[in-house]
Amino acid sequence: MEKIICGIQQMGIGVPDVQKVWKWYRTFFGVNIRVFEEAAEAPLMVRYTGGKVQSRTATLALSMEGGGGFEIWQFTSRPTEKAAFDIQLGDYGLYVCRIKSRNVAASYNYFKENGAEILGELATTPNGEKTFFAKDPNGNIFNIVEGKGWFKNTNHPSNCGAVAGTMIGVSDIEKALPLYQEILGYETVEYDETGTFEDFGGLPAGNKKVRRILLSHKNERRGPFARLLGPTQIELVQAIERSDCQSIFTNRYWGDWGFIHLCFDIQGMDALQKECEAKGFPFTVDSSDTFDMGEAGGRFSYIEDPDGTWIEFVETHKVPVMKKLGWYIHLKKRKPGKHLPKWILNAMGMNKVKD
Repeated sequence: MEKIICGIQQMGIGVPDVQKVWKWYRTFFGVNIRVFEEAAEAPLMVRYTGGKVQSRTATLALSMEGGGGFEIWQFTSRPTEKAAFDIQLGDYGLYVCRIKSRNVAASYNYFKENGAEILGELATTPNGEKTFFAKDPNGNIFNIVEGKGWFKNTNHPSNCGAVAGTMIGVSDIEKALPLYQEILGYETVEYDETGTFEDFGGLPAGNKKVRRILLSHKNERRGPFARLLGPTQIELVQAIERSDCQSIFTNRYWGDWGFIHLCFDIQGMDALQKECEAKGFPFTVDSSDTFDMGEAGGRFSYIEDPDGTWIEFVETHKVPVMKKLGWYIHLKKRKPGKHLPKWILNAMGMNKVKD
């Protein structure tokens, strides 16, 4: 089977309290569809958890507006540790999660009126689009951007959908590009500029000179959930003036406080593995067969970008549509690249959590 990148499935977020922060995400992003919620151990991740099996609870949540979801992840065997330093623009790793909006100015007003911490003001990106940054209660930074590729209008008062990409700090953009352009398929350069930027003004070290390159994918994503996950963009940022950049997860575990991984829904894991190895990004974790998360299952793997940022791949084999009725989607025998019918994707909306 050929490799198919179906879209960003989710952004993994390590938190100290899943339920508390998820309520905030429902309020401000409308990410209110529970796909699964499970407590278990993570034996395959010992490479990144101090050589010990750690226990955790995790919730995967989506928005019917479209976009990738959140895997909200909390250690139950140890405290969730914060970075021992102030994370700044240019530090290496997943720095910002991009969230799409139908009306960025209206979203900005909603965030202000509802007490969210906004970094800076409503601003304009290098390609002329409105944008702003906001922090969640744990200090994670989100970039609200003009949305593309909506699945359904839920009339959420924030005007937001779900994950539209990410901003990643890298030490050398040229070394990072083969992974993000060739393997992940973000081949189109929307802009590539160096300087100081209006929209970065409210970020820590946002007044420092950086190179930033925004990448998108030219072709529409294929696969079972591609219509729901929608189009995404990745922005790589390299500090030019700072000489003290460091990894966001220095001396910490995968699963600790912050954005822990960027996860792609894929098909053709064997072909992907061969390509990653050939291009210098071998799998560092591989479940090899179907992993079982109780309500969902599939095969998952991890690679690292040149600065150690964790990228996850999931080939989904089973996912619940309506658990109470025993209704699951089984994907192993479906034709690769084929979209699920829209009515099945819409049915996932029955798992909405109401506040």
